[in-house]
Parts: sequence; structure tokens; C-alpha cells
Amino acid sequence: MKTKMKASRRAMGMDYAIREVVVPAEAAAKAGKKLYRLNIGDPNKWDFETPEYFKETLREAVDHTDNGYGDSQGNLNLREAIVQREYEKHGAKICADDVYVTAGLSECINVLMATLIEPGDEVLVPGPGYPSYAQYANFYEGKIVPYRQIEEEDWRPDIDMIRKRITDRTKALIVINPNNPTGAVYPEKDLRAIGDIAGEYNIPLVSDEIYDKIVFDGEFFSLSRLPDDIPRIIMNGFSKVNLMPGWRQGYCYFMDKNGLMDEIREGMMKQFRVRICANVPCQEAARVSLQGPQDYIVDMNGKLKERADFTYKRLNEIPGIDTKKAKGALYMFPHVDLGNTWKTDKDFVIDLINEEGVVLVHGSGFCKEFGQSHFRTILLPPMQTLEEAYDHIERFMLRHH
Repeated sequence: MKTKMKASRRAMGMDYAIREVVVPAEAAAKAGKKLYRLNIGDPNKWDFETPEYFKETLREAVDHTDNGYGDSQGNLNLREAIVQREYEKHGAKICADDVYVTAGLSECINVLMATLIEPGDEVLVPGPGYPSYAQYANFYEGKIVPYRQIEEEDWRPDIDMIRKRITDRTKALIVINPNNPTGAVYPEKDLRAIGDIAGEYNIPLVSDEIYDKIVFDGEFFSLSRLPDDIPRIIMNGFSKVNLMPGWRQGYCYFMDKNGLMDEIREGMMKQFRVRICANVPCQEAARVSLQGPQDYIVDMNGKLKERADFTYKRLNEIPGIDTKKAKGALYMFPHVDLGNTWKTDKDFVIDLINEEGVVLVHGSGFCKEFGQSHFRTILLPPMQTLEEAYDHIERFMLRHH
């Protein structure tokens, strides 16, 4: 009998909680359960539509642009559009050579972690935080060191903990703002304090700003506005604000006045050359999405704020659940009292799927240290869908809590 082939321990160690819950959800659907899929932050699955002029550009690009390989760093006209847009949004003073276009922000995270990390190196990440950073850092045998976001203070970052958890193995400090999964929008004062720490310890800041225009309470402050001597990599993409998640377009840009990250840039570029290029026709559509009318963002934020306000009110009415209000992004991160009913938040989520068909993501999937006894929900569905889903959650909690 032939021995079954084994996958690498690196691959088998990957665990992406956001899609992990799809497995029990599909089993429940096959058993006839109606599902309320509140697990994935995909605006296009609900009543948000990619603007027509983006789609028309893509159709024309397929017919009229060169469909051969593109520049490994990203097509120049898109990189120039990113330079202009980042200046208009945040006052970022960069040039096209500072910008790298990727197949979604996920590829950018992967390539960055592969470049930064040797086995045993550490990366500071927000806890809770978007799990791809932790998954890719672990894949390259790094160590994730979470820093707390303070729930009682609207999920602001714990500046003292950041400082205390820096070691001589710390290779990067990750900031996700507006935050996934909490919906927090960090105060400028805290972000400047984080910048001061990065500058003091000479640690590169990696700022995930993919939700930078999805803010409905407070002001967004980009880390591109920090002093020039702080080395930074700003991450962004087109999946959320630009409503193009399936087109897989992302980018990052370096702000590194003193050239401290020159070798990091070259290490990333070597990988971009190996993977050839990002999708060429979609780059043309991405360019136009930055340069055309932006009024759709106002409409999107209006709907999201209404749904965020309703979610905040409704979930806080349910016994055993309490939540802070989201100020941006597409999510809220409520606390759930597990009591003696559930051993873990994952058990809570799976029971809820099986009994009521509401699909959430367990909070420990975003950080084992600071995410437990929570869950992430999304703000994207129409009001009627949210009302029905939260009614199901309330029935579930009244039955068990």
C-alpha cells in the first residue's frame, strides 16, 4: 500500500478563521438551514455595486490595451495615479518608484513577511487584528507578538504595551487603521505616539490603510503624515473603498527618507519579478477608479453608518452581548458572555450556525490573547437582513444564556 503524501507543516499550520467557518456553514446549508452570512467583508455580496465606469474601463482594457505581461512593479500609469491620489487624500509625498502594485493586499502582506522575517524574528501586530499578518509571519517561521487594543477605550491601541513588547528580534510594527475586526478609528495622538516609538527603536512601521475612506465617526489620520525620518510602508488596495474585491488589486508604497529599507525594497522586488506581474487589464480599471468621480463613497458610508448605528443598538439589547460602536471599516467586534454554556468563542459560533444559521467569525481567530470571548460581525447587509439575523441571535442567547 502506498504511503499518503504529506503537506509541509508550514502549509498545514495555516488557519484563516474568516473562511474556516464556511465549512460548518455549508454543512448547515445542506441540511436545509437558511444562512445569514455575516462572516466575510465583501461589499459586493450585498447591495454595494462596483461603479459602472470601472467595469466599462475593464471591458475596454481587454479589447484595447496590451494583454501581454506588464511591469513587475506595476504599470507606470497606475503607480502615477496612486501617487496623485495618496497626495490628494493624505498629503503623502512619494513618487512612482516608491509604489508597488500587487495581486490584492494579501499578496503584498505575503511578500513583505517573506522579506522581513528570518526564523525566530518577531512582528508586533494589533490584537485583535486581521489574521493574514499573523498567518504569513508564522508561515515564514516568525513569531507574532500581539499588542492590546483597549476595548474599554473604543479599541484604541495600548501604547505602553507596544513599547514593553519590543525586543531586539522585532522586525516590524503593524498598524491596521481603520481596524479590522474592531471598527476602531485610531486617534491621531496615539498614531503619533506609535510613530515616535518606531523612530526611537528604528523599527519599520507597516500601516494597513485599506479602509481609509470608510470612516463614519471621527477623523482618519494616515501614517504617511508622520515625520520623514520614520521608515514606513503604507499598504492599501481596491477591494473595499473601490468595491473591486474580486479584481485582486492592491499596492504598497515606501516612505524611507534615509534609505534604511533599501534592501527590503529589493527583496520584495525580487519576488515580484518571479511572479511576473499583477493583472494588467484590471490595473487600467484600478487607475480609472482613482481618477473618476468618487461620490459613490459618500453613499456607501451613509449606508454603513446607518447599519453600524443599528447594529450597535440592537446587539447591546441582547442578553449576554455587549459591543463598542464601530467608527469605520466594515465590522463590529462584540463581546459575548460564554458562561458555562460554551468553552470557547468558536464553540459559540458553531452552535449559532447549526441552530440559527447566523454565520459569524470567532474572536479568537483574530487573536488568541486579546480576541477570545468575542465575535466579528459585518455591517454590510441591508437593514432587513440585519434585523432578521440579530433576532435569530437574540433567540439563541435567550435559549442558552
